[in-house]
Amino acid sequence: MALPLVGLFFFRLYENQLIRQTEAELIAQGAVLAAVYAQDVREAGIPSGKLGVPMPAPGSDAESRTDNSSSPYRPIEPRLDLASDTVLPTRPAATIAIVDPDFAAIGSRRSGLLTETQKTTLAGFRLLDPRGVVIAGREEVGQSLGAVQEVREALAGRYASALRLRIPEEPAPPLYSVSRGTKVRVFVAMPVAVDGKVAGVVYLSRTPNNIVKHLYGERGKVTLAAIAILGGTLLIGLVFLRTVSRPIYGLIERTRRIAAGDRAAMRPLDHHGTREMAALSTAFLDMAEKLQARSDSIQTFATHVSHELKSPLTAIQGAAELLRDSGSAMDEAERRRFSNNIVTDAGRLNLLVRRLLDLARAENLAPSGDTTSIGAALALLPVENRLAVQVEAGGDIALRISGENAAIVLANLIDNSARHGATAVSLSATSADGKATVHISDDGAGISPSNRAKVFEPFFTTRRESGGTGMGLGIVLALLKAHDGTIRLVDSERGTRFEITLPAA
Repeated sequence: MALPLVGLFFFRLYENQLIRQTEAELIAQGAVLAAVYAQDVREAGIPSGKLGVPMPAPGSDAESRTDNSSSPYRPIEPRLDLASDTVLPTRPAATIAIVDPDFAAIGSRRSGLLTETQKTTLAGFRLLDPRGVVIAGREEVGQSLGAVQEVREALAGRYASALRLRIPEEPAPPLYSVSRGTKVRVFVAMPVAVDGKVAGVVYLSRTPNNIVKHLYGERGKVTLAAIAILGGTLLIGLVFLRTVSRPIYGLIERTRRIAAGDRAAMRPLDHHGTREMAALSTAFLDMAEKLQARSDSIQTFATHVSHELKSPLTAIQGAAELLRDSGSAMDEAERRRFSNNIVTDAGRLNLLVRRLLDLARAENLAPSGDTTSIGAALALLPVENRLAVQVEAGGDIALRISGENAAIVLANLIDNSARHGATAVSLSATSADGKATVHISDDGAGISPSNRAKVFEPFFTTRRESGGTGMGLGIVLALLKAHDGTIRLVDSERGTRFEITLPAA
C-alpha cells in the first residue's frame, strides 16, 4: 500500500531534479555569454555613465555567493523548487523603448552567436542593456523587458530565476499530463558586471527536460525494475498464500466437517503457516471440543432426566388408572394405598423439578465477587439435629465465593453424609499461594470402590428408595466451577472425605 506513495514521492523528487538541472545549464550558458558581453562592452569603450547601478558588495547575496568573500570564485547554485516555489504566469509582453546605439551595435554583432547557440541548446537567449532593453534575441530587439520581475532583480545586480507557465506550441501527448514540469518554463536573469556596475543582463529561458522522455530513455532499467517489482509481488503473494490463505481454507473445511458431525475433523491442521494461525486453530478446536462435550452432556442429561421422570409418571398413571377402573370394587385400604403412591411419586417429581432448576441455576451462575468463610457459611444453614458439625481449623479464612452459594455447597455435602449414615461432620481449611483448600469429612459408611468414579455423575444415587435424586453433588460441582473451584473425593480411613479448592480472597 505504501509503494505507490513512495513512488509518487520519488517521481516528484526526480521531476524537481530536472528543474534544477535545467537551471544549472542555463546558469552555465549565461555565465559564458555574460563574459563575452562584458568583453564587448569594454572593447566598445562605453563610458561608465551609460552603465547601470553599482553591483552589490561581495557576500551581500547569501544565496548566490560563497561564505568566503575574499575568494575569486562566485558560484551560483540552482535554487528553484517545483514543490515550494510559486509558478508565475506567462512572461509579460515587452514594451516599446529607445535603444542606445552603442549597446545596439554590440547586440547586432552577437545575434548570430545567440542564434547558433540556440540551435544546439534549445534555450531562448536575450541580451539586455542596463535599462532592460533587448539588444539581441529573436523578434523582441528594441523592446524593454524591464518590468519583468526577474529582470528587475538582475538590473539591480542580483541573480534571479523563476518558474513561469509555458505557452505550448503544440498539444502535449496525453502521457505527459502526469508531469507538472511539462507545464512550466525556467527563466534565468544574470547580471553582467563591468567596472563594478551593471552593464546589462543575459536573459535565458528553456522548458525543462520531460520526465516521461527521460524514463523512456531509461526504458531498459525501468523494464528491469518493473520485472523485479512484479517478481517480488508474486513472491509475496505465494508466501501469503502459503502462510495465511491455505491454513484459513483448511480451517474453513474443518468447520464444515465438524458442523456435519465428523468428530475426526477435531484435530490440529497439518500446516499452520504462522504462530497466530496456530493459536487461532488451537482456540477453534478447543471451542469445538467444548461444544461437542457440552452437546454430549446435554444429550446424556436429557436421557437421565427422561428416565428419572418416566418412573414416577408411570407409577402415577398406573395408580390413577386402577382407581378409575376399579371403582367401588376396590376397598378403602387399597384405594388409600394407591392414593398415597400417587402423592409420593408426585412429590418426587416436584423434588426432581426443583433440583433440576437448582442445577441449571448453578451451571449458569456468574461469580459475584463476594467473599465469605466457612464459619459465616455454616451460620446461614438451618439447625440440623441429625449431624454435629465441627470446624477444626481455618474457620475464618476468606473464600472468593458468596455466603449463600457456600451455604448451598455445605448443605448438599452435609445432607449427603446424613443420607449415608454419618453422625458427625468435621471441616478444616488452609490457604497457600492464593488458593484455599477445604476438607469435609464424616464418619459414615463411606463410598464403595465401585461407586467412587460415579459420585459426580448426574442422577447417580444409592438411596433412590429413600428419596435421593443423585443431583446434590452435581449442583456442588457446578457451583464450584462457576467460582473457579474444584472438588474431588480423597481416600479416607473411615467415612467419606471431600477436598474443595477455591480462590482465596
